[in-house]
Amino acid sequence: MSDAGYRIPGNGQPTTNNRRPTTVNYSVITFGCRVNQADSLRIEGDLRAAGGVETASRDADLVVVNTCSVTATADQGARQAIRRIARENPAARIVATGCYATRCAAEVAALPNVVRVVSNTEKLEFFRAQRGGPEGCGLSRIEPGVAGRTAFTIRVQTGCEERCAYCIIPATRGGSHSLPLEDLVSEIRRVGAAGFKEITLAGVHLGSYGRDLSPSSSLLDLLRALDRLGGDMTFRVSSLEPMDCTPAVVDLVAGSGRFMPHFHLPLQHASDRMLAAMRRPYTLGYYRSLVDGIRARLPHASIGSDMIVGFPGESDVDFATNLDYLPSSPLTHLHVFPYSDRPGTEASRMDGKVHGGVIRERGNELRRIGAELASRFRESQTGTVRPGLTLEDGTLVVTDNYLKVRIGLGLARNARVRVRITSRLDSPESVRAISGELIQ
Repeated sequence: MSDAGYRIPGNGQPTTNNRRPTTVNYSVITFGCRVNQADSLRIEGDLRAAGGVETASRDADLVVVNTCSVTATADQGARQAIRRIARENPAARIVATGCYATRCAAEVAALPNVVRVVSNTEKLEFFRAQRGGPEGCGLSRIEPGVAGRTAFTIRVQTGCEERCAYCIIPATRGGSHSLPLEDLVSEIRRVGAAGFKEITLAGVHLGSYGRDLSPSSSLLDLLRALDRLGGDMTFRVSSLEPMDCTPAVVDLVAGSGRFMPHFHLPLQHASDRMLAAMRRPYTLGYYRSLVDGIRARLPHASIGSDMIVGFPGESDVDFATNLDYLPSSPLTHLHVFPYSDRPGTEASRMDGKVHGGVIRERGNELRRIGAELASRFRESQTGTVRPGLTLEDGTLVVTDNYLKVRIGLGLARNARVRVRITSRLDSPESVRAISGELIQ
């Protein structure tokens, strides 16, 4: 049930039974995009500042489930996770937030052990209130290694003014809302002071950053401000809509040295007819020119993309355009999404729904192509030397161009290194990592 008077225990506030525990064991489970990941990191900081201690969900007093609703599968995953937590830990108090919790609050509130449903517009303020103290206080409790994270993801913008036909996110995140540039610069300074060396900039519509501010600003203004910052920090730009990845942005990434050669540019479909039906404001020709230009300027860059299969009305001829374009493209990896009706979207009311079996077949075909693109990129990097950052126990490195490299000996987490790519790993893990050696 939803309990409007509920306060998180362990923060010096009375609980519902008026006991005053000194600490609370918490767990945060996150589904979905980098924006959700950034929100969860902020929530963890606030819980730690309130005296919380991170633990596994089966042992936690409080479990925060930050949900996604981009597909029906994402909704189902959140429901299954909440039911599993309640089954394994009957005493757990579950607070649900995120896009699915926002879109279907009553449905989520009815799930077992859910004591509070917090909408996207309320979630950061809700958890900040549990902590008390000024803005930014929670960051003092976050450092590399918390919740297994070495890099820091910061949400610079949320919401979206675009109306892609398939997307429910404008309804769950609202209109575009950007954090003021000066506030972001100050927060990123605090993140750097906490020891983070790599920061990912995330947003629901990242390329629209600053348009809603007064005076207005832009993503390029933000990137230039970060480029001028001192300290040992480098930056990744998260997913950008193709029309927002301007020549000036590419030039800055190519020339700065502070921004990683790593782009994620959702194409969604190679058929211009499908792009128009999806309400995507570009053509394949535009997209092709963009990614070809990035590859020419940055030969080692990682360039990922999202693809949707089975959008209403997608014919065999439409799907074949994906097969014609993708294998010879400069893309290095694909995220493939089967189309899923989202009630309230334009696409949910369209005729010509594609049979589920056909969607699965088409999805498998694009995933096969995606695996070949990733393998080709890894092979192309063999023998190269790339800068990177150690993760986990120090035996794994993420390079500037987003390769995962096993180096076979342990260093401290969060150390800057240079690695020579030697070969693919001959193990099932080779789909994720390749082998390399440290360059002294």
